[in-house]
Amino acid sequence: MNQQQYNMANHLSKVPQITLLFWITKIFATTFGETGGDALSMSLNLGYLVSTFIFAAVFIVLVFFQISAKSYRPYLYWFTIIASTTVGTTLADFVDRSLGIGYVGGTSILLGLVCLSLLSWYKVEGSISPHTVNYSRAEVFYWLTITFSQTLGTALGDWSADTLGLGYSGGIVLFVVLIFIIVLLYKFTHISRTLLFWSAFVLTRPLGAVVGDFLDKPLTSGGLDLSRFTASAVLLMAILLCIHFSPKAALKQAEG
Repeated sequence: MNQQQYNMANHLSKVPQITLLFWITKIFATTFGETGGDALSMSLNLGYLVSTFIFAAVFIVLVFFQISAKSYRPYLYWFTIIASTTVGTTLADFVDRSLGIGYVGGTSILLGLVCLSLLSWYKVEGSISPHTVNYSRAEVFYWLTITFSQTLGTALGDWSADTLGLGYSGGIVLFVVLIFIIVLLYKFTHISRTLLFWSAFVLTRPLGAVVGDFLDKPLTSGGLDLSRFTASAVLLMAILLCIHFSPKAALKQAEG
C-alpha cells in the first residue's frame, strides 16, 4: 500500500456522516424499535425474554457482517441499528419489569454500563469518536456502546412517561427540549463534539420510545391505539427512504 492509499484508508469510516438526515433516520429507527419490539413481545405474546433472544440473534449476525464489511454499507449499517433498537426495547422491558427492579433501578444499571463501555473504549483506543470507527476493535466498542445506549434509552423513555408521570406526550416534549439544548450547545459552545454526539445519540432513543408508545398504546393510556404492525411498516418505509437519500460515502470528519 502506498502513502496515498494509506492516507485514504485512514480517513475511511464505516459509519455514516453525521448530518440532519442521520438524526432523522435514527429517530425513525428508534421509534421502529419500540413498535417492532412490542409487536413481538406483546402483540404476538412471546414475552420479553424470548423476544430479546430472537432480536439479539439477529443483531449479532448483522454486527458480524457489519464488522466484516470493508467499507460503509448504508443498508447494512441501518438495519444493524434497527436490530439494536429492537433488542434494546425488549431487554430494557425485561430488566425493568420482569426482574422487578423498576425503571429507576434499570436506568441506573444501564447508565453505568454505557459509561463503562465508553470509558473502556477510551482507555483502549484513546478516542470514543464515531469518526474513528474504521477497524474491527473500534467497531466492537462502538456497537457495544450503541446496544447499551439503546437499552438505556428505552428505560429512560418508560421512566419519564410512567414514573415521572409525564405521559407519552409529556415525554416527547421533555426529550425534544433536551435534544434542542444539545443543538444549542453544539452551535454556540466549544464543548466536545464527541460528548455532544453521544449525549444526542442516547437521547434520541427515549424520544423514539415515547413516540412509539404514543402511537401504539391504548387511548385510555394516552396513546393513539394504532396497530403495532401497521406503525412498524410505515416507520420502516420512512427509514428506507431516508437511507436512499442519505450520503453514500462515509468520510472521517475532524473532531471539534
